[in-house]
Amino acid sequence: MAMTLRLTDEESEALRRRAQLESRSMQDVARQAVREYVESHSRAELLDQVLDEELPRYAEALERLGQ
Repeated sequence: MAMTLRLTDEESEALRRRAQLESRSMQDVARQAVREYVESHSRAELLDQVLDEELPRYAEALERLGQ
């Protein structure tokens, strides 16, 4: 799927420099950044969900451990 990504001049220049440093295209660097963002946020959401579901089950034991 094609899309248009509008960057500020500063963002575009930073992306250009990073791509040049890595000898990669700006598109490759941007696509990797998107993948890493989605992956890291997906893991955080999963952890939050597990904690929301499991912490109440162990609340009493955790409270005792904290004393």
